[in-house]
Amino acid sequence: MQEIENFEKAFYQDGFKLGMNAVNAGADKAELFSAIQEMYTAIDGLNDSLSVLARQQGQSIECKVGCEWCCHQPVFALDYELDYLKDYIDNYFDDETKTEIKQKAERKQNKLGGLKDDALLNAKSPCPLLNDGACVAYEARPMACRIYLSSSIKSCLHFYNVPDDKNSYPALLDLPMRLGRMMNEGFKSALKMSGIVPEEFRIEEKLTV
Repeated sequence: MQEIENFEKAFYQDGFKLGMNAVNAGADKAELFSAIQEMYTAIDGLNDSLSVLARQQGQSIECKVGCEWCCHQPVFALDYELDYLKDYIDNYFDDETKTEIKQKAERKQNKLGGLKDDALLNAKSPCPLLNDGACVAYEARPMACRIYLSSSIKSCLHFYNVPDDKNSYPALLDLPMRLGRMMNEGFKSALKMSGIVPEEFRIEEKLTV
């Protein structure tokens, strides 16, 4: 347990350092986005290492392209992550694709906008970025998506098909979720110290504008 806490502190400090570097450089768009990319690269590296370790121990991480069950639930992210995501979409997609993403986001927002608490958390509606079983903006997906790793496809399917079963939840790996969240918390804390107060939104809320 102490080792996990030490990891959490280290990832928080790394996130804080990245945030402060961006702040000290002026906290403009380019600096923030560069820091966010560096944060994501660190988490992706952690996930790659965990995948190798899992295979060595005869275990598996069952997340892969074409497995989209987690892409139908609400995904929350901080506004700087969603600005980064939206910038990626603006720069890499043509007008037709951007219009399609916006329309999908509006449909999901209309479906989920009035829901709260368990009704919202258990709602199932495809992510606006989902196309043929894959995320079209995978490289820019927010932290919540990156740290959502399951060791059992059956548990994901059950949660998708029976979301109201309070005894069921996807068999998610705890370590990447904890470390990714702590890194993002460190990054957020650095921004707050400079007067930037990040807010949380669902993905579709930012993709409708």
